[in-house]
Amino acid sequence: MKKKLIIIIVLINLIICYFAYNLRPTQIDYNVREDKAAFSVPSNFPKPVYDFKGNKVTPAGFKLGRILFYDRQLSLDQSTSCGTCHQSYAAFANLNLPVSRGVKGCTGTRNAPALFNLAWQQGFMWDGRIDQFKLTSHNAISNPCEMANDLDHISKRLQTLKFYPVLFREAFGDSTIKSKYILNALVQFMAMLVSSNSKYDKYVRKEPGGNFSEEEMQGYALFKQKCSSCHREPLFTDRSYRNNGLDIWSLDKGRDSLTHTAKDFGKFRVPSLRNVEVTAPYMHDGRLATLNEVLAHYDHGVEPNPNLDPQLKRNGKLGIVLNLKEQNRILAFLKTLTDKEFINDKRFQTP
Repeated sequence: MKKKLIIIIVLINLIICYFAYNLRPTQIDYNVREDKAAFSVPSNFPKPVYDFKGNKVTPAGFKLGRILFYDRQLSLDQSTSCGTCHQSYAAFANLNLPVSRGVKGCTGTRNAPALFNLAWQQGFMWDGRIDQFKLTSHNAISNPCEMANDLDHISKRLQTLKFYPVLFREAFGDSTIKSKYILNALVQFMAMLVSSNSKYDKYVRKEPGGNFSEEEMQGYALFKQKCSSCHREPLFTDRSYRNNGLDIWSLDKGRDSLTHTAKDFGKFRVPSLRNVEVTAPYMHDGRLATLNEVLAHYDHGVEPNPNLDPQLKRNGKLGIVLNLKEQNRILAFLKTLTDKEFINDKRFQTP
């Protein structure tokens, strides 16, 4: 009986600690210095998709967006921020969690995607159901399993805090906090999350620090031969939606949830492979824990899904033939896509 009582007490303390952690005041420096912020296109990148004419990045707007991104006050119970599920050290993915947890510990169904080079993205979410950059934040805020809030409620809450009206006036010339200002500030911050200084980038731009080893060169050649039809340079995605044979029959509708077309059932957005070394786990549901598992899947794990991408079914054989030596070489190349400058950029971390 005494042992059971001790266990109950320990469990109660753990629950108290959990809620105390998640509901503790947000530790943010609202007076963080204003960083230089101006969006620019890397020389080896194409023209971005996002039109900045109506929402040009400014130092004040970027600063406000950064603060909002990390402020838990955007969630209904003040337990969750954008940065909770999108961590800077993981290229703004949710490191080692197959699916994220939102308010009240609610668990989602899809892996939190990494956030970078969003200004070049045409569709958002795994199924591409959102086609406007600013609506990605709105989706996270309003989703009952993420932040479970609404913009009007957030606007009223922030208006009562002495530092926010000042920040909004500096960013948009208006101390009255409006929904559009919140979304525009978040876009300005996220648009600046440009990852373009990996070893690979320095290699193609012939810059210092871009010398490939023999194994990396061999991996690059293999990658172009076997992977580049879907993961196209320099963004390392062709921005399409495909089924890669994870299941014979997908449990998740994928693209079909938007198009309601049978041929799109179980298709998901082809993710960028930039920073893939630090964004585990992988696939839309985070089922694969390591890159070795990912490469093994393409070699011998592809299932004959009715909507399987034609690239993964050639000459009657499923998948992509990759022996262990080839997998290791491709893995060596994939690591050249890790942008340490981006991951360690102080401007993008908690203010």
